[in-house]
Amino acid sequence: MISKVSRVMTTLVSKYLPDPLIFAVLLSFVTFLCAWGLTDSTPVDLVNMWGDGFWNLLGFGMQMALIVVTGNALATSPLVKSFLGRTASIAQTPAQGVMLVTFMGAIASIINWGFGLVVGAMFAKEVARRIKGTDYALLIACAYIGFMTWGGGFSGSMPLLAATPGNPVAHLMITESNPQGIIPASSTLFSGYNLFIIGLLVLCLPFITRMMMPKEGEVRSIDPALLAPDPVFTKQLGPDATLAERMEESRLLAYAIGALGYSYLGMYFYKNGFNLTINNVNLIFLITGILLHGTPMAYMRAIVNATKSTSGILIQFPFYAGIQLMMEHSGLGGLITEFFINIATKDTFPVLTFFSSALINFAVPSGGGHWVIQGPFVIPAAQALGADLGKSTMAIAYGEQWMNMAQPFWALPALGIAGLGVRDVMGYCMTALIFTAPIFVIGLYFL
Repeated sequence: MISKVSRVMTTLVSKYLPDPLIFAVLLSFVTFLCAWGLTDSTPVDLVNMWGDGFWNLLGFGMQMALIVVTGNALATSPLVKSFLGRTASIAQTPAQGVMLVTFMGAIASIINWGFGLVVGAMFAKEVARRIKGTDYALLIACAYIGFMTWGGGFSGSMPLLAATPGNPVAHLMITESNPQGIIPASSTLFSGYNLFIIGLLVLCLPFITRMMMPKEGEVRSIDPALLAPDPVFTKQLGPDATLAERMEESRLLAYAIGALGYSYLGMYFYKNGFNLTINNVNLIFLITGILLHGTPMAYMRAIVNATKSTSGILIQFPFYAGIQLMMEHSGLGGLITEFFINIATKDTFPVLTFFSSALINFAVPSGGGHWVIQGPFVIPAAQALGADLGKSTMAIAYGEQWMNMAQPFWALPALGIAGLGVRDVMGYCMTALIFTAPIFVIGLYFL
């Protein structure tokens, strides 16, 4: 059954899903028209919202571009290539490769979402190189499908925000017993329902993707250049090398910057605990990459090779920034949330919050953005109904991470590394969306 659904979804996506840039442009107009028709905002207001928000994700876009290029450059270092190769060799058949990539992607995303996006795609590429007859697009899809675990992992933005004093909805939760207005991680990340949902995803996703495998005669061929070995970036200097060239290929400089970077990281983690942020992950990737490539210019050549993967991020993120501000400032996101809230009871509230978050994710594919848009509506409604605040918060997170399988925004880094297009993988991802829905519903309703 899963295989049949996968074939149907892949066919539909290949015919009707446009390039992610076109998807973002069309979504901009859909959001504009919905906000115009359903809120008090005028067209002039909405144009201003869109334009004011267009560059709001510049910092985040730079972070994502860096995580792609630094992660890619790290993976092309000799030591990491060797490690990925040895781990990939565990799989001996295409089916084992599919399951292994899915499992590794899910575990890596639990550790850190940025880490999972990049490492999963790089590992999938290495498995594809080693196992003949594997559907490369399915392997890359498996890496992205593993990303479905991130919202309930250690870098889940919503549970971490909810546990932070001064977060955007903290003032709504301040009571005598909770003077800071927070939801502790024990009620979200380390709760029984979250352990059930994330654990079941880790266990089930490899089997779901295994059943998506095309028949032997249906495996799609790909450009062999996509799986060509990575170039060698080290440079051997001759006896007549200039001082400038010797500085460029100096191991001493690489070790010095490595010592500086790791000293900072050590002090940061000592002071703040093991709090992995996207900036810390980027710094770890960058410093480690310089050390493992051995010289500053060897690393720079690896970075130049990796930058071609960032074009989708650079051009599409501004469109989503404009969409997000229209959703937030027009009140459209609040209207969608309120619709689901108004038909909810105490028992159904988390499930309906989950589906409202999934719908909003098409326009706001950002965990932090969801908390800003939905939190002010979800938290007071949960309090009024007597629903669990921790579960209500995680319902927003789950809806976002689940609907990512139909929203190509977060697939861009993996696709950039893989050299594939969105139509190559989204059919598989949408199949995973369908067959994982019961896991979230059961965890939110019965636990």
